[in-house]
Amino acid sequence: MSIVFDARDRLWLLRTPATSYVLRLDEDDAPRHVHWGASLTLDQARQLAEVRAALADTESDPGGEELAVEGGLRYGVPSLIVQYGDATHGVEWRFLSQRIDEGRLEIVFTDRRYPLEITLHYRVREDSDAIERHVTLRHTGQGPSIEILRLDSAAWTLPPRPGYRLSHVVGEWGKEFQLQRGELARGETTLTSRTGITGHATNPWLMIDAGEATEEHGEVWSAALAWSGSWRITAFRDRRGWAGWSGGFGHEGLTWRLAPGDVLETPAFTGLYSAGGFGATSRGWHDHVRKHVLPAPDRVRPVVYNAWEATEFDYDEALQLDLAARAARVGVETFVLDDAWFGARTHDAAGLGDWWPNPGRFPKGLGPLIGEVRRLGMDFGIWVEPEAVNPDSDLYRRHPDWVLHTPGRRRTESRNQLVLNLARTDVAEWTHAWLDALVGENEISFLKWDMNRPFSEAGWPGRDDPDRLWIDHVRNVYAIIDRLRADHPGLFIEGCAGGGGRVDLGMLARVDQMWTSDNTDAAERVAIQHGYGQIYPACTMGAWVTDSPNSVTARTHWIRYRFHVSMAGALGVGGDLRTWSEDDLAWAAAFVEQYKRARPVIHGGTQYRLGTEATQYVSTDGREVVVLMYQPSALGRTRAPVRLTGLDPAGRYRDQATGDVHHGAVLLAHGIGAGLMPFDGTSEFVHLTRVD
Repeated sequence: MSIVFDARDRLWLLRTPATSYVLRLDEDDAPRHVHWGASLTLDQARQLAEVRAALADTESDPGGEELAVEGGLRYGVPSLIVQYGDATHGVEWRFLSQRIDEGRLEIVFTDRRYPLEITLHYRVREDSDAIERHVTLRHTGQGPSIEILRLDSAAWTLPPRPGYRLSHVVGEWGKEFQLQRGELARGETTLTSRTGITGHATNPWLMIDAGEATEEHGEVWSAALAWSGSWRITAFRDRRGWAGWSGGFGHEGLTWRLAPGDVLETPAFTGLYSAGGFGATSRGWHDHVRKHVLPAPDRVRPVVYNAWEATEFDYDEALQLDLAARAARVGVETFVLDDAWFGARTHDAAGLGDWWPNPGRFPKGLGPLIGEVRRLGMDFGIWVEPEAVNPDSDLYRRHPDWVLHTPGRRRTESRNQLVLNLARTDVAEWTHAWLDALVGENEISFLKWDMNRPFSEAGWPGRDDPDRLWIDHVRNVYAIIDRLRADHPGLFIEGCAGGGGRVDLGMLARVDQMWTSDNTDAAERVAIQHGYGQIYPACTMGAWVTDSPNSVTARTHWIRYRFHVSMAGALGVGGDLRTWSEDDLAWAAAFVEQYKRARPVIHGGTQYRLGTEATQYVSTDGREVVVLMYQPSALGRTRAPVRLTGLDPAGRYRDQATGDVHHGAVLLAHGIGAGLMPFDGTSEFVHLTRVD
């Protein structure tokens, strides 16, 4: 069984293929953490629970609760903060029941005095070491509402270790997913977004190791939150040497009201332990996301062409037709029409919200362009930004009350935009209706959903609990996407938020891939993609080849290097193909064809990081291997060989480009380079196939 309940000791043992998770009830019915790590038997779990109970410090913060609450001698990071009608805070736990059903565990509690029911949810699977957790609250009485000042999805406790390190990512627009790894400070470290979206500054995941983990060795504890709005994760390291974290949706200062009969459910906060270092941790996440998060994991990610960097707002139908013909020549599978196709959208200050084709640019609608794109053998995609509106638009002039706003305060614009309040049912229904019509009436196969605007003046006049919009907006975004997928099963969706501002497990449960960054400079992308891949798999990572010099950094890079970097994800092309030479177009076609052959391995195989500038992928059957290697400068064309991993030392592997056959043992011991295979210039792509 994956979950065992020991009624005598009031203890639960959750098993995954390689790990165990143990919790118990103490004498006051509080749910307490016992173990998260290597596999344990039930007898071992019982003994450890006894040891942990004896270590509990009754004169200070006892710590280690599965959901940390206020009350008594608790002074640590609270996961749940409530205020009842008489202004009392805190929770006194009373255990009610438990239920186990096919890998799911529900433990139900109530407060000993107040009508608050708390259910802790756990889920384990037979093919993943990930443990999903979330919480539901229910007001079971008839009296006044209960104010929820903080509600996290889970608190996680780690065993004592001498040298905790924290790994996470930081960033900004154009420089997302920059990996940070350093000592976990004493006290509290908070990662958060207060923007209403996941955010560019950091991302809702973290890893903590014992200070000695490497890419392939050592214990790593990690967790990722499935939420696409504001969030907060607080890691701690206390005076006694214990560490852990608590996290969930929302940020400080928000209040949610729980009226009689109401239920509030948190998003999943999934944890994963590995004893195999950072590499095994990432591979565990990749496998879990592909199997249990993505809505269509086996769907082929098409090679897209997007003309935004080529044209921005300055184009018409004729120019798009020209670019489509050129894109088809290089093997593109989906042609995506980006911003400025609608309303009065000839610049970024007007037209957003008016979702009909601009008559000056498309006098006969989108039909002629879509028809020609399909005749060229490509699917058609389109860009939308459903959550924002320009004040200079017909939509805003008709419905100024539809945006987030607070009476008596100005409506702050960003990018000449305001945010539509999708928490409102009428706004959400209108949004779904126009998207449904756009997709259904125009043979659209690919939808790029963008969100370029943080929340501000996040009010909802007329509501007595306006802070709920921070939750309900995101939930309605989810519901709209879910409905679109249900009604249009073939629709492929890419998520975007000014680049990588809304990458998380909540969005990846609904879209097929994410736009990683608006910065398409290949050298910058190596670091961005390295940080992205710590948690998220390659098949979800949109990566374009664009012009040289690059439009963001003005750097120049060989077309070979630009393609090889982008081939590590879901390949796209985004340059102005009118300016590419015939040689570049021919190279592009060759690289696209090479990528298509390797795509099943890159997207569905096991990924290994061979340092920061080389990545290897091995197919699930072990018979195909793809290696991508980069160096940002062609100065000094020799480099240390890159040793491969995950191969059969007794096997032999043929290079698809040269026909040369290499022994697995040699590749494992000595690697690529140093006379085995040339490392040409700034990058190399190697595709091996086992021959015996």
